[in-house]
This record gives sequence, structure tokens and C-alpha cells, in this order.
Amino acid sequence: MVRGGVLERARRGAAWVRWYVGELNGEHAYGRYVEHARASGRPVLSRQEFERDRLDRRGRDPREGGRCC
Repeated sequence: MVRGGVLERARRGAAWVRWYVGELNGEHAYGRYVEHARASGRPVLSRQEFERDRLDRRGRDPREGGRCC
């Protein structure tokens, strides 16, 4: 029984690490955007359009450091 508990903890730990890395690199942002857009009845951008818009918004925001070029 101990071995099964260890494996389950390892699986949960790995799932948490995948979630955390996804949050850090913004991978989950598109999924949250799609849920919000559908719930509010707005059209959903493609993943490529969403990422382009997100980068443009980040470049215009002085709190994000802006762009040098």
C-alpha cells in the first residue's frame, strides 16, 4: 500500500508542476480567454490572433517594460 501512495503523490506533484509552469509561461491564458469570451457571447479569436493581441498589449503597457524597437 505504501508504494501506491508514493506513486499517487508523485502523480499529483507532477500535475502541479505542469500547472505551475503553464501559469508562468502563459499557456493557460488562452483557455481562460476562450471561456470568458464564450460566456460573454463575444466571438473567439484564434490562438494565433490571441497571442498577437496579447503581445501587442504587453508592448504598449509601460508596466510590462514596453518594447525597445
